[in-house]
Amino acid sequence: MAHSLNDLLARFDDTAPLERARTIPAAWYHDPLLYEAERERVFGNCWLAAGRVDQVAAPGQFFTCEIAGEPLVILRDTHGVLHALHNVCRHRAARVVCEAEGTCTKLRCRYHGWTYDLSGQLRGVPEFDGVADFRREDHGLRPLAVAEWGPFVWVHSGPAHLTLDRWVALFSQHGFEAKMASLRFARRLEYRVACNWKVYVDNYLDGGYHINTIHPGLAGIIDYTKYHTILGDQASIQVSPLSGGPEELTAVRQGQAAYYAWIFPNFMINLYDKVMDTNTVLPEGPDACRVIFDFYFADIDSDEAKAFLERSIAVSHEIQLEDGEICEDVQRGLKSRSFDTGRFSVKREGPGYHFHRLLAQALREGRA
Repeated sequence: MAHSLNDLLARFDDTAPLERARTIPAAWYHDPLLYEAERERVFGNCWLAAGRVDQVAAPGQFFTCEIAGEPLVILRDTHGVLHALHNVCRHRAARVVCEAEGTCTKLRCRYHGWTYDLSGQLRGVPEFDGVADFRREDHGLRPLAVAEWGPFVWVHSGPAHLTLDRWVALFSQHGFEAKMASLRFARRLEYRVACNWKVYVDNYLDGGYHINTIHPGLAGIIDYTKYHTILGDQASIQVSPLSGGPEELTAVRQGQAAYYAWIFPNFMINLYDKVMDTNTVLPEGPDACRVIFDFYFADIDSDEAKAFLERSIAVSHEIQLEDGEICEDVQRGLKSRSFDTGRFSVKREGPGYHFHRLLAQALREGRA
């Protein structure tokens, strides 16, 4: 058993070529030390997709989220400037904003009434006369870097070593902004899965290896023999031509190809012709995660479009149930004394090794 974080990190060799590589050790999927390091060094030190631009399109609009235990509020102030703030009052650490989304003119903590403006500056402090060495300007809500790309809002606890444009460069190079431009948000679904967040990402990044065995329906429309992956600095894109198959799937998964894109550490874009869903995988402890699905369509208003939307989301839901079941099974197996590391399929699992290397790099850069 590892006795320190350094011991845990030393157990993974990220220098081996893919044909000789082994996965990160099983302990990385359930050890509390590793989980706490990820909160600080991974989720606290890279660009993260936090929500949608349409949620903060107008002055005063806001949405809240929680990423790896950090409560955040993202909002647009009266001048149209976008802000990302830690949703934690500087007095006694209560959430300042409790609603999921909405519109406001100020931020007022419900605990003791401390009030902040829409840029996070402290404005109102009831009954605080006589407190020595206290300045309101020193007690604003802590900010994060925030930026927009595509239909998404991204945040970074910073300081960011790459701009957002450079972070998402692989997606831009392959025309994702144009592919997404006509799509509109339709619905959100959330799933809780009893597995470490990395198990879910591993499953996504196995190069289609599990499609034939776990997703027999999806396998019917994917041209598995031409399934291939493009790797970038922080991201990867899995591409598969679409072929014929069951009508219930071909009717809602159309176009020449499917694009399954991932960007470190936890965001996926599943893109077909006129249909997209995004998956955000949020850690909720070493053995649990929450996966947020946002669904987008080119048309969401007509009766025909609404029927199409329902069928398409039903297909995604069935695939997610299949993925969730196998991910929970893997999480149980990772705690077995019989398993520590596995090997990678050279043909299929390059994206998974790419993820493990990025993870190790992020964790080691902050190592004491």
